[in-house]
Amino acid sequence: MIFGFHAVTSRIRHEASSVEEIYVDSGRVDGRMQELLHAAKAAGVRIIQADDQRLSNIVGTRRHQGVVAKAGELSLARNLDELLDAIEGPPLLLVLDGITDPHNLGACLRVADGAGAHAVIAPKDRAVGLNATAAKVASGAAETVPYITVTNLARTLRELKERDILLVGTTDEVEKNIYDVDFTGVGGSALVMGSEGEGMRRLTRETCDLLVSVPMFGSVESLNVSVASGVCLYEARRQRLPRP
Repeated sequence: MIFGFHAVTSRIRHEASSVEEIYVDSGRVDGRMQELLHAAKAAGVRIIQADDQRLSNIVGTRRHQGVVAKAGELSLARNLDELLDAIEGPPLLLVLDGITDPHNLGACLRVADGAGAHAVIAPKDRAVGLNATAAKVASGAAETVPYITVTNLARTLRELKERDILLVGTTDEVEKNIYDVDFTGVGGSALVMGSEGEGMRRLTRETCDLLVSVPMFGSVESLNVSVASGVCLYEARRQRLPRP
């Protein structure tokens, strides 16, 4: 189940065939709802009228905005080798080592989409997974950015290194910062972010090629993982922009 206008509209726009049916709040008749209903009808998606309480019961939250969709899995690449083989140019990847908050995961997907990252990679265990809350917070990015889960993250990182992808881990324990890194290599790069509380696990940390920090100029000691992801991804993207 996915819910919220951004998430549902994006799924219809990018892969309407995966949407089985949509439950909508019969009490909402505003323009936003009308646009959604028009898109659903044009795509041939079944529409079911429901009340606010039923929608809340379906998804377990009242933050559904009056629309819930039952949808199948996406056809985005779910295999890392398949994904990397299809990328033209140097890959830009975001690796999340043990993110447990679905709001953080959704925000990371959203910033990954904005920065043009080719995929978000995460371990299957000790991580939140792409649930309905994460998809809603992602505001459509869950439908555009492949979210690839792997059984053994350290082994996956080693496989990325074999493809000459630079692994840049983030920690506040080193002096070298993100702006000291050269992201213009032809092999591409992967930004590795640790969990909300503990950071990167030891083996993940040891597998990285470089460890860098995000410089802090104010009174707070650290940034939210999605904000830090944005800082790092956009620096990598900035360096790849054509120079005048």
